[in-house]
Amino acid sequence: MYRINNFTNNDDIRILDRKGPFTVIEYKRDLSVTPQSAAMAYYCNEMNVRKRQVICELSQGHVTTQAGAMQWTVGDVNATTGIKGVGDFLGKAIRGSVTNESAIKPEYTGDGTLVLEPTYKHLVLLDTADWGGSVVLDDGLFLACESRLKHKAVMRSNLSSAALGNEGLFNLGIQGSGVVVLECHCPREELIEVELQNDVLKVDGNFAIAWSGSLNFTVERSGKSLIGSAASGEGLVNVYRGTGRVWLAPIQRGMA
Repeated sequence: MYRINNFTNNDDIRILDRKGPFTVIEYKRDLSVTPQSAAMAYYCNEMNVRKRQVICELSQGHVTTQAGAMQWTVGDVNATTGIKGVGDFLGKAIRGSVTNESAIKPEYTGDGTLVLEPTYKHLVLLDTADWGGSVVLDDGLFLACESRLKHKAVMRSNLSSAALGNEGLFNLGIQGSGVVVLECHCPREELIEVELQNDVLKVDGNFAIAWSGSLNFTVERSGKSLIGSAASGEGLVNVYRGTGRVWLAPIQRGMA
């Protein structure tokens, strides 16, 4: 039996979102400052640069995280590798190497509380039920998910998607029913959602952070010919075809 005090009930903390076993909190102010860092802390607060954390209640669902994401646990919490044999290990190692994710993602079981490391990035909760049970993530966004979800490496529809689009050949795909936590460079309030019904979305740059697994993703010339692409000034664009949804960030990563 345990009780946690001065955490979510602290007046300096507010709850941003709740889904499944996950709760996202935000620190309204950074009180752990020194005279040398006070000015930076003040301007960070004014510009919405704040610490955020994910709290996982394992009694509501077992959780898989990126390696090294755990900060502390309390109660009945057991950490495992989630490896179910040599073949499973090799598959996860290969998938991790091609998707730029950690090869082994720890799984936490039990009925205690798991708290992840704080971050200054934005934490976005995504329910795969809203994506037809299958979603593909841009590299480096995955932080945690319910352990019942399946992970797989999703290959681009053609080699040009990687060679021409300056992108990796694989992305991390999540399948099943459950909640995923994304560590994003922009807040959920700024993510643009495009819903396609047998239609086409073309994006000039790496703005898409998540898209339905049902969509066909390629990289193509913006015009029908090389001359047309040159005349438009766009060149190559990321193309999403079919029926599904796409989340677009207002700015590319690295520009935030």
